[in-house]
Amino acid sequence: MAKLLLVHAPQVVFSSSRSLVSATALYRRPLPVNSKFTSSDSHSPHIVPRLRSRRFSARAFDDSPAELEKDEPRDGVVRDEEYPTGEMVYEDRNAWESIVVKFRMLFAYPWQRVRKGSVLTMTLRGQISDQLKSRFTSGLSLPQISENLVKAAYDPRIAGVYLHIEPLSCGWGKVEEIRRHILDFKKSGKFIVGYINICGLKEYYLGCSCSELYAPPSAYSFLYGLTVQASFLGGVFEKVGIEPQVQRIGKYKSAGDQLARKSISEENYEMLSVLLDNIYANWLDGVSDSTGKKREDVESFINQGVYEIEKLKEEGLIKDIRYDDEVISMLKERLGVEKDKKLPTVDYKKYSGVKKSTIGLSGGRDQIAIIRAGGSISRVKGPLSTPGSSIVAEQLIEKIRSVRENKKYKAAVIRIDSPGGDALASDLMWREIKLLAEAKPVVASMSDVAASGGYYMAMAANTIVAENLTLTGSIGVVTARFTLAKLYEKIGFNKETISRGKYAELLGAEERPFKPEEAELFGKSAQHAYQLFRNKAALSRSMPVDKMEEVAQGRVWTGKDAHSRGLVDALGGLSRAIAIAKQKANIPLDKKVTLVEVSRPSTSLPDILSGIGSSVIGVDRTLKGLLDELTVSEGVQARMDGIMFQQLGRDSLASPIIDLLKDYLSSLR
Repeated sequence: MAKLLLVHAPQVVFSSSRSLVSATALYRRPLPVNSKFTSSDSHSPHIVPRLRSRRFSARAFDDSPAELEKDEPRDGVVRDEEYPTGEMVYEDRNAWESIVVKFRMLFAYPWQRVRKGSVLTMTLRGQISDQLKSRFTSGLSLPQISENLVKAAYDPRIAGVYLHIEPLSCGWGKVEEIRRHILDFKKSGKFIVGYINICGLKEYYLGCSCSELYAPPSAYSFLYGLTVQASFLGGVFEKVGIEPQVQRIGKYKSAGDQLARKSISEENYEMLSVLLDNIYANWLDGVSDSTGKKREDVESFINQGVYEIEKLKEEGLIKDIRYDDEVISMLKERLGVEKDKKLPTVDYKKYSGVKKSTIGLSGGRDQIAIIRAGGSISRVKGPLSTPGSSIVAEQLIEKIRSVRENKKYKAAVIRIDSPGGDALASDLMWREIKLLAEAKPVVASMSDVAASGGYYMAMAANTIVAENLTLTGSIGVVTARFTLAKLYEKIGFNKETISRGKYAELLGAEERPFKPEEAELFGKSAQHAYQLFRNKAALSRSMPVDKMEEVAQGRVWTGKDAHSRGLVDALGGLSRAIAIAKQKANIPLDKKVTLVEVSRPSTSLPDILSGIGSSVIGVDRTLKGLLDELTVSEGVQARMDGIMFQQLGRDSLASPIIDLLKDYLSSLR
């Protein structure tokens, strides 16, 4: 019944009154004067001195600090400005380049042809995946949204962009990445018009970055602020007769609190308050920058509890109040389209099929591999797994090895968006990433979250790049075993255990509490697991163990705070990670490179049918995630999300417990 968990701790919900608010990043650096945009990699870092690469020990790790002390300690935090920024500078094409592009468009395939003067229309809503999507799979893809905006900026056939922004359930990291591309698109001089029906914090943060933002008269405004919630199950367990026996290592490891406590601890309150302050402050700063209003004025408006959309217009937070058809009529007039004619448009799906080479955005000879790792971590592919929905260690390891063995790749960027999962799988991937980093430069780019197993992977890279609000760290463990004696008594269930060996019943005899010697062994094993995790983090970050101990203890940091404490090297998005990879590979920063997506979606028949089935039946991420959590698996978990029932669902004895709990609760009705 026992479970050893390397988890992030809080089952936390950041919400903006109406919607969930995951935490990641509002970040924008000033544009360097000597930047040059290269169309293949969508970034333009200035040239800076190359930094010293962090050295790795040859062995993996052990629980002795001796090896760690051999590495040079990190004597202070690397200055963020020493890395290239990755900012974009839009450059007009010369006459010859324009002729070449027109020639390519003339002979483009029919599905890549777009009518001149078209408006690119995209609707952003719900979950946005950090993975590439095939034409047979549903949902939005951050890489394709970003690429569409880059292509549209240079495509002479595209007059502008019309962006519908619906309620979003992705994290702040993806929102910030899209926002950067919106701001970059505006450098082309083309218009980008936003339209918003439901105005939450994330939706408005994107919308206010557009050239113009419109809303219908009946639009909902939920600009009320942010809240954070933490759940506790101690009282529930007490009522149903379950006694959690928790061994928490690290004072901030609040996963143990969720199991055993009935209210929030001082340490958990401190940690969550800091996270909330960072999210709110960055939102205020971002809106202030986009709207030109003072930060205190934006905060004052939020505190008024405004729900009328008219107030947003009066305060200059939106351009005007118009229905969708009125905005389309306005665009037709702007583009000189007759009233009785249809506005020429191209949607997200079709434009995603337009190749960059058609628009003249070809890369250079040097190649950088992009390895995407998103979702919960498992060691092998489960029967219910769908492509791109999780990180399967055996599959990702194969891709990492192929990049290491292929000399055409000058560097690699590992894009991580994961709360963790199986600790063994995390360690196996850590080892492969470490070997890759010894062969060529590796930069980890962290999206919404890279905590526990997600951070475990990242710390093997030469350089870690995070957004300001990326949930980072969570270096700690908590072990928990549930004593069900009272529950069994209430429902009339009995269980007898026959064993051989002094500690044979340590993990299986849930019908009784620990014996003293069992409790001692249980605690020692948890402490040992924590030391291994912490020491490996210290080794990977070239940090003394005692200093790592200060920032570990199960605490979750924002990317900004993690950077100031040496857990992260630079702040920014994927474009900055690519710029740093070029720098470390000794590729001139103004030279074009070709980005090779190693984790492209499969086009095999089973995967295609799986994608079609998900679209037709409507069983997408939500149901798939639920089924995954009910799948039985063994082993240590190093994950951040969903503490209680997700973890029970992964215990080999979880199903009987859940069934018994359901039966008992049903009998009380």
